[in-house]
Amino acid sequence: MGQQATPVRPPRLGRTLGPEPTAVSGVVLLLPGGDEVSHRRPSPVWAAASVRVLGRRLAGAGRAAGLATHVVHYRYRGWNGSAAHLAQDATWATEEAVRRYGDVPVCLAGVDMGGRAALHAAGHEAVNSVVALAPWLPEEDVAASPEPVRQLAGRRVLIVHGTNDERTDPELSFRLAERAKKANREVCRFEVHSDGHGLHQHRDEVHALAADFVMGALFGRALSRPVRDALAAPPPLGLRMPLASGFGRGRR
Repeated sequence: MGQQATPVRPPRLGRTLGPEPTAVSGVVLLLPGGDEVSHRRPSPVWAAASVRVLGRRLAGAGRAAGLATHVVHYRYRGWNGSAAHLAQDATWATEEAVRRYGDVPVCLAGVDMGGRAALHAAGHEAVNSVVALAPWLPEEDVAASPEPVRQLAGRRVLIVHGTNDERTDPELSFRLAERAKKANREVCRFEVHSDGHGLHQHRDEVHALAADFVMGALFGRALSRPVRDALAAPPPLGLRMPLASGFGRGRR
């Protein structure tokens, strides 16, 4: 008898980070990083680790407003070429959020390969915003075969990238943001000078920026001045906005 294939575990949403609000008015779906090619099942602990701290920050900031925050657990660890498995799972997660909570706005927040998944899956009608931290984008992002940006129209988009990132090229996220900005004014990108791929040196500032952005996008809260300036500024200024040290400390 031939060896049986391992059954594919379907994607799922993790438990809400923190107490679930009595009435949910908005949802953040956290998309962990992944690999370019892999059909392995991702470990739930491994998957959640890259986004859990961010998720807790967002959950704390938005709980009073009715924010539910979930980690998305993928079927596979890899993007896997044209299959784009992580983006497929992000779309499934959005549909699952709508099934659970009804007609509420959804923000897709991803890191690394999860950032690419968030950008790809933004075309779902329930998605009103995207946060992509150090997004992994393919080197072949050239005129002949660029990453899609049409699905970002009508969404508010925040990209954050460390200038010393040696794993995912910050210039690729700038080029994508530049193309997206031509069709959508609601795109901004912040650069974290001297920080690397994990954005560890300025983690507090990055998470404060993400919380500021998400609360504005989902619930209409007033955005901080740097975010307003970045959204309003023409390229390249609003796409190379420096993230100031200490951002958000006065807003907690």
